[in-house]
Amino acid sequence: MPHIKQSRESLEAKVKREKNPVKRFFDILGPGLITGASDDDPSGIGTYAQSGAALGYASLWLAWLTFPMMWTIQFICAKIGMVTGMGLAGVLQKHYPRSVLYSVVTALAIANTINAGVDIGAIASSINLLIPIPIAAMILPVTVIIVVLQIWGSYKLIANTFKWLTLALFAYLLSAFFAHTNWHEVLVGTLIPTVRFDSMFLAVIVAVLGTTITPYLFFWQASHEVEEEISMGRRRLRQRKGATKTELKYANLDVAVGMLFSNVVMYFIILSTAATLHQNGKTYIESATDAAEALRPLAGNAAYTLLALGLIGAGLLCVPILTGSAAYAIAEALGWKHGLDEKPRRAKLFYGVIAASTFIGMLINFIGINPIKALFWTAIINGFLAPPILVVIMLIANNKAVLRQEVNGRLTNLMGWLTTLVMFAAAIALVLTWR
Repeated sequence: MPHIKQSRESLEAKVKREKNPVKRFFDILGPGLITGASDDDPSGIGTYAQSGAALGYASLWLAWLTFPMMWTIQFICAKIGMVTGMGLAGVLQKHYPRSVLYSVVTALAIANTINAGVDIGAIASSINLLIPIPIAAMILPVTVIIVVLQIWGSYKLIANTFKWLTLALFAYLLSAFFAHTNWHEVLVGTLIPTVRFDSMFLAVIVAVLGTTITPYLFFWQASHEVEEEISMGRRRLRQRKGATKTELKYANLDVAVGMLFSNVVMYFIILSTAATLHQNGKTYIESATDAAEALRPLAGNAAYTLLALGLIGAGLLCVPILTGSAAYAIAEALGWKHGLDEKPRRAKLFYGVIAASTFIGMLINFIGINPIKALFWTAIINGFLAPPILVVIMLIANNKAVLRQEVNGRLTNLMGWLTTLVMFAAAIALVLTWR
């Protein structure tokens, strides 16, 4: 897991000591920024591209709708980790019935395993754009490389290497300006929500919600905050418990910046695919090649290279986060030693879950599912799993036995429960209209 701050002093003290305002701002950024970047995983990229292709500019309003929802939920998860000194599964294990703990952890593990497998398929599909090797032949080597690096290598090395590849996705931003974009329709699609009650439209809505407000990020955010504390030398639970108002303020800013970063990428992927694919009658994305076509106005024949680099970078960043967050949840639930800073011999079961989740997920790619279609359907699965998990998170965030004086305020509660209600409503509406 990547660590932005390695110092043993508190973040509050470090920020206060820094005189340069720019450096002070970047010192604050950490788990929230990384979580926001990881939200644009291959499943998200595929879903946003499909959204723009299918609905055109009519889905742009989802970017500003989901931003405050993501910001609120991820800050709540960050607060839970900071105040309790534990991840979400650890909190459930200590304060809630086993039935709730095991239901949530099982749902997370299944969803993350599927998501990781689909992302592995997307990486292989992207490599195929660069090198004419059959996609199926790349699945196992990609899986082995990810597991080896995650267990015996350094995830920090992976993050530092491949996060630069994800910058290729910003080509979507430039591509929107090089395409024949109808800016009046863009403005209307951005500011005026369009809602239709048909299964295709609602499937896109549920997929977008499921890939932006997604279960693995809830657990990752809380666990990452705990890892940050451990990196500061607070290895015992009693040392990590509690958070000052200033620390929570910094965490809120960190999460806000991360979620804004994620949503800007989301907005321009939808915009560029709407301006190119949808406007040319291509309303369904069948392959990575189709998704690359949206970059042609900017990059021409290099569009395939840009998309491939972006998807490879995003996938290699996010697969370890998916399997890692599942492993954290299972390890906390069962009381195992855990942590990506632990040596494999000291946390065998934790790393065993990571390896098992990755290899089981890999098998999804051998049952004949198109990688790009699978990305979209994975987002829909997350759209159905997220609402009940959100209910549990909101109950934790209002439990004084867990958070004491740091329980949610009125505004946070309003946005948190509204987010939960919106996600339930979208999922139920899709079920009722499905044909």
